[in-house]
Amino acid sequence: MICQECGKRPSTLHFTKIINGEKTEFHICEVCAREKGEGIPGAPNSFSIHSLLSGILDFDTVASKGLNSLKPQESLRCESCGMSYAQFGKIGRFGCSDCYNAFGERLNPLIKRIHGNTEHSGKIPKRSGLRVQCKRQIEQLRAELHRYIEAEEFEKAATVRDQIRELERKMQQSS
Repeated sequence: MICQECGKRPSTLHFTKIINGEKTEFHICEVCAREKGEGIPGAPNSFSIHSLLSGILDFDTVASKGLNSLKPQESLRCESCGMSYAQFGKIGRFGCSDCYNAFGERLNPLIKRIHGNTEHSGKIPKRSGLRVQCKRQIEQLRAELHRYIEAEEFEKAATVRDQIRELERKMQQSS
């Protein structure tokens, strides 16, 4: 796509602005963006996803959710790399793989606030999709089976058990 400002260079930045409910899209090149003063990632005074994350990672916000047992962010540090939770909030990424364990008690509530859930359920690739869909369906049916057994609805449980066996048989045949 060509820059909407100069009409010469290819657009490398795509902005969507929503002002008073009105959505406007801009497709401009880096040169025109600098001239207009739009934020370019990495440039001074530009908007950064890291600044957004540091607001989400703020200890006061987490503490207000009833997680008062968590250590204050100043004292929470990774023993391997020495990164503090406050540094993680500013940088937006961990210093090492051990940071996941060091900040683990804060990550699940954080991920749940950002994504709405702590379990990934993204798209399924078409090539391996049938197998993955079967696995997911079997997991759902097993959960349903346990609910029926707990409720002592054994006829329904037997039907679900048979569905699980049929799906497992299909997966074995496709292998």
